[in-house]
Amino acid sequence: MWKVKPPVVFPKETRYRPILESLVPPDPMSQFNLRRGSPEEEFPNLCRNSTWMGRILTPAMYRRQFDRCTDSGVIFDDVIRPGLEEPGPVSVGCVAGDAQSYILFCDFFDRVIEAYHQHKITSQTPESDFNYDNLKGGDDFDRSYAVRCEVSVVRGVEDFSFPTHCSRGERRQLLTLARRALQRLEEEELPGRLLLLEEMNQEQQRELNLNAPSSSQLRIGIARDWPDARAIWVSKDGSLVVWVNMEDHLRLVSTREDANIAEALKCICINLQKLEVYYRELRHPFIWKQQLGWVTSSPADVGTGLRVSVHLKLQHLPKHRRLEDVLQRLRIRIDKSESSALYLVSNVATFGLSEVVLTQLVVDGVKLLIAMEKRLEVNRDVDELVPTQK
Repeated sequence: MWKVKPPVVFPKETRYRPILESLVPPDPMSQFNLRRGSPEEEFPNLCRNSTWMGRILTPAMYRRQFDRCTDSGVIFDDVIRPGLEEPGPVSVGCVAGDAQSYILFCDFFDRVIEAYHQHKITSQTPESDFNYDNLKGGDDFDRSYAVRCEVSVVRGVEDFSFPTHCSRGERRQLLTLARRALQRLEEEELPGRLLLLEEMNQEQQRELNLNAPSSSQLRIGIARDWPDARAIWVSKDGSLVVWVNMEDHLRLVSTREDANIAEALKCICINLQKLEVYYRELRHPFIWKQQLGWVTSSPADVGTGLRVSVHLKLQHLPKHRRLEDVLQRLRIRIDKSESSALYLVSNVATFGLSEVVLTQLVVDGVKLLIAMEKRLEVNRDVDELVPTQK
């Protein structure tokens, strides 16, 4: 007959335990009488908040989310912290701490996503299209105006919290998964090398345009323990760069100095689908939600996670009175770059349209902006080029 052995007892430890415990410093948190007030008392001041979070959040909505918490410990105040830290710029003003946040706080996130992307969330699964051959054009920009282009896509990995909330252990596990998946990519077709940020010197960081974390990234938790478990994978031919554990779990970037969007999109589509297979085989697939598509930490990237941008040389068009109207109708945006003569043209939304359609919007928009710039150079009117609402 099996018997359970009694626990081993150390007489000296038993004798001196009370004394030893009295010498251990108490838990610092136990010295504070920390407690949250009611939802009405805790509701943030949003009077001068121009983010989408600040526009949408109401006391009633805050009250509904107040006592909710995801399995990994994300509460609603964690979600809205970015918008409280940076209330000025027009942005979404919120982040998801994990994938469950989009479900638990759906009545808030759904409204933010619909407002930012200008697309209604329905029960239908978002459309996806990685067939880059469906893209029309993108390889024939006027190089006198189009300087270079970049196509990037972000992905979150299942079973891990997003960067604003993940632990050191999670981040290091994500790096291990990325190393294994990228090694498969190297062996099959695309040679490259993985560079750990903590092992890179300043010259290497400058070559890859790496900057120190911003103050806002430090405040909201994205850059915790920097540069621990952060890495960059660079293909040998320079066609693809993969950022690991930066602002998202994974970010694939393809940059072309010849402004060939078609080739950049092809590179992203092929390698993203390969990595998707590798991660699924590692039993940690990319995070997909039926009504939202691919989800990451920012609601600004749900759906496809795709960003397509082109650097354009523009002198006259940025000053034109109808530029904002044109951009709104084309569903693209223009931002100033580091150079006064260069402007960054990119897509606004990532949700509601497929990858190819989003890229097509940028391609068509860039061609139209170049045509308008050419007319303005010879003092011709551009009103007849203004498109109807897309």
